[in-house]
Amino acid sequence: MQNKFWKNKRVFITGHTGFKGSWLTLILAQMGAKVVGYSLDPISKPNFFDNCKLSKYLTKDIRSNIIDYKKLKRSINDFRPNILFHLAAQSSVLESYKTPRETLETNIIGTSNILHILKDIKSIKSAIIVTTDKVYLNLEKKKKFKENDSLGGYDIYSGSKAACEIISHSYFQSFLKNTHCNTATVRSGNCIGGGDWTKDRIVKDCAELFIFNKNLTIRSPKASRPWQHVLEPLFGYVNLAKKLYRSKKYSGAWNFGPNVKNNMKVIDVAKFAKKVLNSKSSIFITKQKFYESEHLSLDSSKSKKILNWQTHMNAKKALKMSLDWYYFYYKNNKSKIIDFTLNQISEYKKKFIDGN
Repeated sequence: MQNKFWKNKRVFITGHTGFKGSWLTLILAQMGAKVVGYSLDPISKPNFFDNCKLSKYLTKDIRSNIIDYKKLKRSINDFRPNILFHLAAQSSVLESYKTPRETLETNIIGTSNILHILKDIKSIKSAIIVTTDKVYLNLEKKKKFKENDSLGGYDIYSGSKAACEIISHSYFQSFLKNTHCNTATVRSGNCIGGGDWTKDRIVKDCAELFIFNKNLTIRSPKASRPWQHVLEPLFGYVNLAKKLYRSKKYSGAWNFGPNVKNNMKVIDVAKFAKKVLNSKSSIFITKQKFYESEHLSLDSSKSKKILNWQTHMNAKKALKMSLDWYYFYYKNNKSKIIDFTLNQISEYKKKFIDGN
């Protein structure tokens, strides 16, 4: 699965122990990159990183906080990466209501630390700053958001990520526009896939409970989301990083969201998972304590036109692929989950990426 461009490229990933970061680490390592990860320990047990024994795929596994500027800069400077992916974040809407100050500190100060370091370390030619589809000012008008739409954020998490978009643009214009480093921000839809044990994740909750015929309680049953398998945007990020390495014209903001037809309501996701897993469980609905947007979808026509990127799986296929992963983990052989994961990556790449 090695790739000519990525072979021996030096890649620094923040947030490599998280859900997206772990999958990205595997993708890049399999393509031949030398990867250093910088992150806190995984926040859940079990977790994808430890279950797949990802440390062996890393050149170095650094555990530290993104807001520790001195250690972060020293770690990046010691490795002298060619490409950087910034994924470290507090990524839960509900958690941001409980820990607003910590969420703002991690997401905004952490991102500003990365941006400040980018201008000083000349080896970095390409940098991807990962935010979220929730950065937009969502007035519940069921519109598809384009990259130049107004930013906002009703909750602290969304607001913190919108702030990251603004300061990324400011840093680029003020310090990076005519320098060695080309930067882009990326916004994807609701990413699903095996190994996301973050609290209050609907697909994980469905799998864990339905596999063992336990009942599920959901919030916001009518909330509609653009579900996509995590491999879809990650391969988009990887391709964008490659193009940024070669040209500054790819700098800026990019959406990597699925077609609006991929939107499914939370209740429909739960019903589909129950059917796929042939579960006897019941589904209950609880009152939502905090605000979450009912409708959210992205217009990714820019990525499709310029990067030739698109989603290849509809929501049900993405859900089925994710549920298959959890079923294998719980019902087959946990020690071989890395082989199952690598096979999913390889099959996806062979079918949708190679030759395109």
